Amino acid sequence: MVAPVYVSASRKAFWLFWSGAAAVTLGVLLHLPMYLMGAPMGYRLAGMEMDAPMIAGMVAIVLGTAAAGVALIRPATVSPADLAALPPDETAWEPGLAPAHWGLMLTLTLALVIDVMKPATLGFVVPGTLVEYGLTRREVAVLPLAALAGTTAGSYVWGVLADRMGRRGAILLAAIMFIGTSICGAMPSFGGNLAMCFLMGLSAGGMLPIAYTLLAETIPARQRGWFLVLIGGVGLAGGYLAASGAAALLEPHFGWRVMWFLGLPTGVVLILLNQFIPESPSFLMLRGEVEEARAIVRRYRMTTLSLHASRPAAAGADVLTSPSFSKVTIALTICALAWGLVNHGLLLWLPADLRARGISAAASDRLLANAALLALPVSVATAFMYHRWSTKGTLAAMTGVMMAGLAGVTLLGWVVPLSGVAPTILIAFLLVGTSGTIAVLLPYCAECYPAAVRGRATGLVAGSSKLGGIVAQLVTLGALVPGLGAAAALLIVPATLGAVLVARNGPETKGRRLETVDTGLRP
Repeated sequence: MVAPVYVSASRKAFWLFWSGAAAVTLGVLLHLPMYLMGAPMGYRLAGMEMDAPMIAGMVAIVLGTAAAGVALIRPATVSPADLAALPPDETAWEPGLAPAHWGLMLTLTLALVIDVMKPATLGFVVPGTLVEYGLTRREVAVLPLAALAGTTAGSYVWGVLADRMGRRGAILLAAIMFIGTSICGAMPSFGGNLAMCFLMGLSAGGMLPIAYTLLAETIPARQRGWFLVLIGGVGLAGGYLAASGAAALLEPHFGWRVMWFLGLPTGVVLILLNQFIPESPSFLMLRGEVEEARAIVRRYRMTTLSLHASRPAAAGADVLTSPSFSKVTIALTICALAWGLVNHGLLLWLPADLRARGISAAASDRLLANAALLALPVSVATAFMYHRWSTKGTLAAMTGVMMAGLAGVTLLGWVVPLSGVAPTILIAFLLVGTSGTIAVLLPYCAECYPAAVRGRATGLVAGSSKLGGIVAQLVTLGALVPGLGAAAALLIVPATLGAVLVARNGPETKGRRLETVDTGLRP
């Protein structure tokens, strides 16, 4: 079993991290008396004054988070010249999955479940927030917008942190913030809820790209594509299931605020699970921590380390905008923006539009449910295509299917009647393309970039997918939503452009070892 925290060998850094984690946990516990005081009133805290323990707890959370973050920073100890001198090794031999790989994949799947729980919880707290604070539906809509803005910023920030403090260190810092932001459950004002909801989204926004980055650097090439797509899908579905299950068990007894306090135990679980998550050997080699990298290589039975294609980044070049990568970055960013606009905009407007056209609520729900059932088996087929056929081809194809679904939606009620099986098939195309695009977008991105910038590149694309969602939410809040057919027609343009650019400029990564540097190990 590896050490609980991959910080430097300095005992000072080790104790600084755990002191920070303890301070954050204590800060949250100091908020619980305020929450429990509201029990006789159904845990309603609106309008109450924050007491001294709560203020002290906030100070402890801020200082503890800062201390943990400082402890996790790992300075580089190898020069670009030394890195460039490392000899490449082109051996094609790769071992199968080691037992440690299965433990890593199970742990990261659970981490993604916990991560997805955070935004999924919004759907269960919004009704209670609306009633307790006496808000209108438009006013309460600012809450999910704050969360989405936080997850967007978190994807960018955590991507940079993953390349600065390590993949494992970034996960640890996210867990610390999971714990700290759970005090949202004790905020007496709606403004306090908005601020904490943004910070909660900030902590959750980077988990998915970090997980894909770490998996891309530790899973053997032969199995990498299948597991990257599958783990993401299971994590997303499991997160929504966990959120709904927790709401059903806890909310009737402890009110809607208890859903926010779940950040405390889940954050602690993530910190404890980190002992089963290794740091990326590629990242360690880039930092000059060769012995630690070799220990992980032996544990995972690797023959190669991911450094060969990282040399331009080590020399200080801006890889994301360099000629060799800028076209890929643009293609993936456009795909991500198009997906965000469709998923967080068009699909949210679809039920209301169908009802506005005279379809009953029951018939509308049944139509969408049938379309979703048709789309469900495609997630497994998508993983198979990504693993066995082509990585860039699968992404381009799924984006193309999303484009076809958009074209079909523009025809609803105009060329295609709103009755019969045709609407179900057209909407199924849209759902298939949308779910398939996001299922392969981040795994593919993680495989496209060198180790030195892989975290920030994946974070950039993940953030762009949520940025599209922010635009869609602002359009909704401003009452500027166009007709569904017009919106779908407009979105065909970025979806088509993304699919074409990926097919033209994206590298094929199927079965390709990301970068190769000899580790000295042989079968």
